[in-house]
Amino acid sequence: MSERESMPYDVVIVGAGPAGLSAAIRLKQRAAETGGELSVCVLEKGSEVGAHILSGAVIDPRSLDELIPDWRERDCPMAAVPVTENHHWVLSATKKRVLPEFLTPPFMHNKGTYTGSLGNLCRWLAGQAEELGVEIFPGFAAAEILFDEQGRVKGVATGDMGVARDGTHKGDYTPGLELHAKYTFFAEGVRGHLSKEVIRTFDLAKDAQPQVYGLGIKELWDIDPALHSPGRVIHTQGWPLGDDANGGSWLYHQANGQVSLGFVTWLNYTNPYLSPFHEMQKWKTHPEIAAILKGGKRVSYGARAINDGGLQSIPKLVFPGGALIGCSAGFLNVPRLKGTHGAMKSGMMAAEAAFDAVQAGREHDELTAYPQAFEASWLHKELSVVRNVVPLVKKFGDLIGSGLSGITMWAEHFGLKMPFTMKHHPDHESLWRKDLVKPPVYPKADGVLTFDRLSSVFLSNTNHEEDQPVHLTLRDPDVPIDYDLPMYDEPAQRYCPAGVYEVVGQDTGDPKFVINAQNCVHCKTCDIKDPTQNINWVVPEGGGGPNYPNM
Repeated sequence: MSERESMPYDVVIVGAGPAGLSAAIRLKQRAAETGGELSVCVLEKGSEVGAHILSGAVIDPRSLDELIPDWRERDCPMAAVPVTENHHWVLSATKKRVLPEFLTPPFMHNKGTYTGSLGNLCRWLAGQAEELGVEIFPGFAAAEILFDEQGRVKGVATGDMGVARDGTHKGDYTPGLELHAKYTFFAEGVRGHLSKEVIRTFDLAKDAQPQVYGLGIKELWDIDPALHSPGRVIHTQGWPLGDDANGGSWLYHQANGQVSLGFVTWLNYTNPYLSPFHEMQKWKTHPEIAAILKGGKRVSYGARAINDGGLQSIPKLVFPGGALIGCSAGFLNVPRLKGTHGAMKSGMMAAEAAFDAVQAGREHDELTAYPQAFEASWLHKELSVVRNVVPLVKKFGDLIGSGLSGITMWAEHFGLKMPFTMKHHPDHESLWRKDLVKPPVYPKADGVLTFDRLSSVFLSNTNHEEDQPVHLTLRDPDVPIDYDLPMYDEPAQRYCPAGVYEVVGQDTGDPKFVINAQNCVHCKTCDIKDPTQNINWVVPEGGGGPNYPNM
């Protein structure tokens, strides 16, 4: 076995999303303010910063204002399109009901927000970080957590390159690199595979509710200029989801004649035949949505899971040697459909704690100042106000649940704190047996408004080196056919938005479970929704996956 080289840093950050980059920038800002030295490294598994970033996105600039107050004067791409209109529609199969804005609390109105590409914002943030001296390594996937003799996190190792599917070393084999740090931040996004290990190793979730999730599927369209209104924001709920599922959608008019549109299906749905991808395609056939897209062209596609658990599902944020930040912990405000400002704020608070610790000569201990700062922050207050929204909708359904959650948000907004915090149940436990449900009816792809999964994956620019170990691993290879198929008709065939999973040979009586790992867009849905938790998502070779140009 080849010896791995190592590099020492003060802080190593896994993931160049908004949380990781904000943490890196804040660390360097503090060093500059005090005249001190601090070495900071950011690892990014995508081929470039932003390659794996996907969001709606409408962004509350509160954290950006705190981090870089003059960002609007620094050619930040997010400044191009301020939100000018805010609409909420409740859809039936053919019609819409407009929810008047005065019925919702002011924090739902999108006043002062901006819409654009979160990937492009991250590319800009990376430039700001590098100007401050942050070292960013795209194309390097953190594959292993490193522990010291006391069991404290001392850094991470990148994955080996040039390993064949059978585990042998190819001619271009290169061993991974160890990055040692006084503190390691995990900013991998939703359901990060190292974050899962940290949470399990240190039992960080023992006092939290189970994290629950939604699957967001996004398309970017060039539309008829006559139908385009920059800054117009639309959210919908209701159709096409039925009584056994919850979710909603967005349609944002952004720069350059484009609209970002997407559909979120909460992963607590019960019907194993439901397909989030096809729900999204069906939603586009609604007359109000189809009218906006008429004459337009789809130019990009992607998908990712989102944290829906809210405040009660956030685990303990620190452990000996590091911290969880961003969506690795779960700071999304679900009713606002906004998580970027929370992710950035979490990274900044963790950075403040780590900087002070390093300056005091500490390392590998718990950064207790970070969770203390969170509990005293505006972010904690914001998430507390909406903590019961998701469980109320799940418990009472779309109509009654939305009404009750609206009442609680108004009450909390006016300072009347509800004397309860509702619980969550894990998404993988919700499926009913296949014989208890009817399959939904979905429209056939027409190639104009609606599409199939393989042509969609093509637009995500997804690519993996095919001769490498499969990064979608099965704890028991017999479970998909022996249990999931007879019980649920193997739901992985439908919950995956990229066509990764297939069951072939059923017609001949010899079914086999096939994993097309090269299609994977890294959304993590399989890791979340698999009913037996048999599928474990791990990082592929660095640089693999989607390559989103403007998502």
